[in-house]
Amino acid sequence: MGITRRDAVLGTAFGGLLLPSTLRAQPAQRPQELRIGITTFLSGPASVFGVPGRQAAEMLIDEINRGGGIGGVPIRPFFVDEGPGVEHLLGEFRRLVLNERVEVMLASISSGSCLACTPLAEELRRVTLLWDCGTQRIFEERRYQYAFRTQANATPEVLAPLLYLLKRKPDFRTVAVLNQDYAWGRDSWELWRAGMQALKPDARVVAELFPRFGATDFSTEVTRLLALRPDVILSTSWGGELDTFIRQAAERRLFERSTFVLPLAESSLERVGRSLPAGHIVGSRGDHWFQHPAPADKARLDRFVNNYRQRFNSYPIYPTYHMYQALSALQAAYAKAMAANGGNWPNEQQLAAAFPGLEFDSPTARMTIREDGQGLEPQLIGTSRHTDALPFATLSDMIVFPADLVTAPVGRNSVEWLRGLSRDILDRVPAPAG
Repeated sequence: MGITRRDAVLGTAFGGLLLPSTLRAQPAQRPQELRIGITTFLSGPASVFGVPGRQAAEMLIDEINRGGGIGGVPIRPFFVDEGPGVEHLLGEFRRLVLNERVEVMLASISSGSCLACTPLAEELRRVTLLWDCGTQRIFEERRYQYAFRTQANATPEVLAPLLYLLKRKPDFRTVAVLNQDYAWGRDSWELWRAGMQALKPDARVVAELFPRFGATDFSTEVTRLLALRPDVILSTSWGGELDTFIRQAAERRLFERSTFVLPLAESSLERVGRSLPAGHIVGSRGDHWFQHPAPADKARLDRFVNNYRQRFNSYPIYPTYHMYQALSALQAAYAKAMAANGGNWPNEQQLAAAFPGLEFDSPTARMTIREDGQGLEPQLIGTSRHTDALPFATLSDMIVFPADLVTAPVGRNSVEWLRGLSRDILDRVPAPAG
């Protein structure tokens, strides 16, 4: 709620005074360049996640510009570091719109950042694509005209690994959670618990651990988990903190005592090497995996993976796929808006109107944005394994969950929807694809 009050104060202080008439919808002229703002973590522990997002943006924008840009207009990106915090981010968002005249914003990684930016996007009437943040609350608590998400929200990202666990290891009795103490960590646990109570009501929660966001020492939490010996340990942590937790848990052999469910661990696999043992459940926040067993267009996936590896000497991780999706959606929306506008460059309202119902490609699937602004994205979950081919864990027994199976319907509150699930949903889980 503090974010809402802060936005209201900022909006009152600056919005009405500084918002020029040129920002309001009117006939648009084709610009010399398409200016877009991109917010991501470029500093701090989360930069291991945010910098690949920026790298993907730079690579993809270069490719788009070499192909003639969007509607013949080259893209010029402006990057903003989320690391200094929400107040800094909001100030930079305003500066880019008001001073740099960016046409579109891509925001953000942190759920807290997105909760702050979406009301501001509406105030400034600037199309904003939520390219990576997970909180489901944004489109469930309010409707927006200018904000759209080009990937899934937390609900499918949490429900898919829960269903995978119930299909693969249904006999667990005790569960513990270790999540970062901020919006994503708290919200994702609420979603998991709601689904688990509906589908596995006899499971008992033995510990709820929420170390501070940015923590670097998990020794106290690991000690407690070793003593409790839960059957399952859930952690939706990500970035540098997840890397550290995995290494510290491995050093004390916690992985030998519990099955870990790590819905965001795809992004950590290459960095943590063999610290993550075989036999644990890993999610990819979408169907993002360079060894995807059944991509919609294998040539497209291979081209993206190979180009990224050649340029940055690492495998792409899911924030890079999410950046691909945001830029793919942007291209598709401009094409759709221009077609509806007689080939002319669209204004803000015309561009925004192109996103509901929009279809666009990811490296692995065909994506859709619903009428409420929420993207529909399949979810790939697998089990960690080790081979001689790579020096880090890869995935086996992969299941790709259809978006409509694991996403709350339009107009439904995710927590309430999860509480109403029946075990019949397990009968609709696809068989492993690889």
